[in-house]
Amino acid sequence: MSTGESRARGRWEHFPHVADMGVRGIGRTREEAFEQAGVALCALTTDLGRVSPEAEIEISCEAPDVEALLVDWLNALVFEMACRHMVFSRFRVAIQDHRLQGRAWGERLDVTKHAPGVEVKGATYTELSVRPSEGGGWVAQCVVDV
Repeated sequence: MSTGESRARGRWEHFPHVADMGVRGIGRTREEAFEQAGVALCALTTDLGRVSPEAEIEISCEAPDVEALLVDWLNALVFEMACRHMVFSRFRVAIQDHRLQGRAWGERLDVTKHAPGVEVKGATYTELSVRPSEGGGWVAQCVVDV
């Protein structure tokens, strides 16, 4: 299992799944857990220490429930990485009802600098969960297709 922390706001983890990979965000708030799930997703593709948060993009999502919102958020990140040829290392999320307003910071993909590894095809509903954690805070997780 891979784990990491980002900017002293929560942490992220990868967890194994049969042929794919799980991403888990852990934070003090539901928003931080979503942010950290985004970090975990991007950490599958490259070493985040090599990604400069130079450019900012906005992402909006809406879903019928908070679990589907996590899948939509992660899939929006996958879409933006593919279409803009970018990698991201930092996120900010605001959630109201079942709407998410997010920001992602990163830079244009440079194969030499970022040495991309795994290609994430999309987030799935497998092991999908957005819940309060036992010790306080929130956990947001799902399996992503790689």
